Amino acid sequence: MDLSDGYMSTEHRELLLSASESADPLSVSPLEISMSPKITPRSSKSPRSPRGSPKGSPKGHSGKHGAGMGSLLKNDKHSHSQVDGRPKKGGSGGKGTWGGLLDMGDSDALDPNDPNYTSNEENEQLSARFPSSPFEEYKKKVAVIVDEYFATDDVISTANELRELGMPSYNYYFVKKLISMAMDRHDKEKEMAATLLSSLYADIIDPTQVYKGFCKLMESADDLIVDIPDTVDVLALFVARAVVDDILPPAFLMKEVASLSKDSKGFVVIQRADKSYLSAPLHADFILRRWGGSRYKTVEDIKGQISDLLVEYVVSGDRKEACICIKGLKVPFFHHEIVKRAIIMAMENRKAEDRLLDLLKMAAEEGLINSSQISKGFSRIIDTVDDLSLDIPKARQILQSLISKASSEGWLCASSLKPLSLDLNKKSLEDAAAKAFKAKAQSMIQEYFLSGDISEVSRCLETEKNSSTPELNGIFVKKLITLAMDRKNREKEMASVLLSSLCLPGDDVVNGFVMLVESADDTALDIPVVVDDLAMFLARAVVDEVIAPLHLEEIGTLFLMPDSVGNKVLQMAKSLLKARLSGERILRCWGGGGSSTNGWAIEDVKDKIGKILEEFETGGDKREACRCIKELGMPFFHHEVVKKSLVTVMEKKNDRLWRLLGECFSTGLITMNQMMKGYGRVAESLDDLSLDVPDAEKQFTHYVERGKAEGWLDSSFSFNRSRQPLENGFCL
Repeated sequence: MDLSDGYMSTEHRELLLSASESADPLSVSPLEISMSPKITPRSSKSPRSPRGSPKGSPKGHSGKHGAGMGSLLKNDKHSHSQVDGRPKKGGSGGKGTWGGLLDMGDSDALDPNDPNYTSNEENEQLSARFPSSPFEEYKKKVAVIVDEYFATDDVISTANELRELGMPSYNYYFVKKLISMAMDRHDKEKEMAATLLSSLYADIIDPTQVYKGFCKLMESADDLIVDIPDTVDVLALFVARAVVDDILPPAFLMKEVASLSKDSKGFVVIQRADKSYLSAPLHADFILRRWGGSRYKTVEDIKGQISDLLVEYVVSGDRKEACICIKGLKVPFFHHEIVKRAIIMAMENRKAEDRLLDLLKMAAEEGLINSSQISKGFSRIIDTVDDLSLDIPKARQILQSLISKASSEGWLCASSLKPLSLDLNKKSLEDAAAKAFKAKAQSMIQEYFLSGDISEVSRCLETEKNSSTPELNGIFVKKLITLAMDRKNREKEMASVLLSSLCLPGDDVVNGFVMLVESADDTALDIPVVVDDLAMFLARAVVDEVIAPLHLEEIGTLFLMPDSVGNKVLQMAKSLLKARLSGERILRCWGGGGSSTNGWAIEDVKDKIGKILEEFETGGDKREACRCIKELGMPFFHHEVVKKSLVTVMEKKNDRLWRLLGECFSTGLITMNQMMKGYGRVAESLDDLSLDVPDAEKQFTHYVERGKAEGWLDSSFSFNRSRQPLENGFCL
């Protein structure tokens, strides 16, 4: 049998072995001798094949058995060829030899026509010749850093490792990798990831890189959901947590909605974050505790701990210990309170000024308190500097000197602060304009209480805003509610209706309420029930969606004294919103029902909802049904729509109303909070429903799972017949 056929007989194999044993050891590499009974022929260009024959040689064959093989098989000591086939110095061989062990000549290139050729071999050679890019190296190192962080929970060590990489332009990938790895782990790792991002923000990771990292996560949501089924809910919670922690601007939501496809999972994530988390009552506290962070801590508890650590630091002067205590609070979103209290303490006790400023400087340099929180703390002091002047002589001048000193040391951006104007002439002009507007506002409001003409008030305000500053809206809000509180329930209801109809900017309305709460102590002298009335106005503004629930938390951070009237107002407003069926009660606290439902009773609303659903079920249009539900003007009562729709679907086994619920949820008409309340009410009535629908419990369990799959319900929602599953839309 010819060797070129690729097979070798037993006789030939024995001859080959004997020849290799008698050959010069340097001419044959022991690694190249195959003991397999089957030898696959290779191309002359293959690195493991014998050297190709020189030009003029007939395809490299010599005699019967091919080049060089004749001498091995015949054990002939003299070559019949004119070409010298003896091994070269170093064992690399000549014609008919096996070549050197470390031979790396050009003939070792891979041949795609070689039967043993694989693309993996070429890829390995390419990767060896061309080293990986810096970004690829960064990705590998980041994965290791994140794994180590989850194992050690050491924020400082992680920050140092990320800084040592020296590739800040790739930090957006760190944000994406950290969150995507945490999404597939337990709540502990999710909380750790959120805490780390908040700690690294601005100092280690630039805000633009954080923003870009979240953008990349939105784009890859469709891929993540393949491995992580609850991607939408978890990623939405990460977005909401980033907004609450002040590392992601709220404008991110609107910009991403405009840029993402409506069919993408990223679009659903943004909607879930906005409507299910950031729009829920008292959402900041819920979001912070969702993964176990800040558990069992109230704002008052944290304020007390901040005061204690600052007092202890002034006595001891141990900055490292103070920083450890600040880190242990685990409230990066509330660090502005530390800045505010430290600066006020420095203004009151000038001897402790240098020590307190050194602490803030160290916390800023180590990234413990980010620049946003520092600016926010100083801004809060600027807003209250007039009140501070009553207790601290020359408070304005002292604060100006502290701002200049912090700015010169590089840990405060003075340009981001409101101007601390010392121009008395300018201040007097502003006071004169405000005084003139107050007189006009009072006249407008009194006329409105007589006529009830909302359009006339809106027209007058537009005229005033064209000739004055927008901040006067806050003065109008304060004047409106102050006058209404001293009148009957009719005027109070009219004031709330006017406030929700004017569509004033949210910040202006919040400023008005801040001024109201600040002056609550003085107002209480003329209106003894100011706490009850003002708390109800605040709660009503939240129900009417004039202000967001988050604004209550922001207003609360401005009032430090627990025994002040302003603090009591905020606590009562929060209590009103926490009560069961709070929306209905607050809306009817003064006998009204909103601008479009004045005089309606709850039974009337239920009857109208039933008729809307009945008309849609008989062939109505989804858009028309959604419009009718919206025109009810009772978003807090949309859980009734959910309840009636679910009961009808279970009774008639008709999915038409199910599709209507999907349309309402996707357009934001019905929030997750209302969905969960509606499901909870159905769960409470299952015993009665089972009389008409024997398999009601089985069907309801099915629709609960289906609701979770659609994203209507939080993954933590569970159905338990032994207790109420919901309280104000959140699981107990």
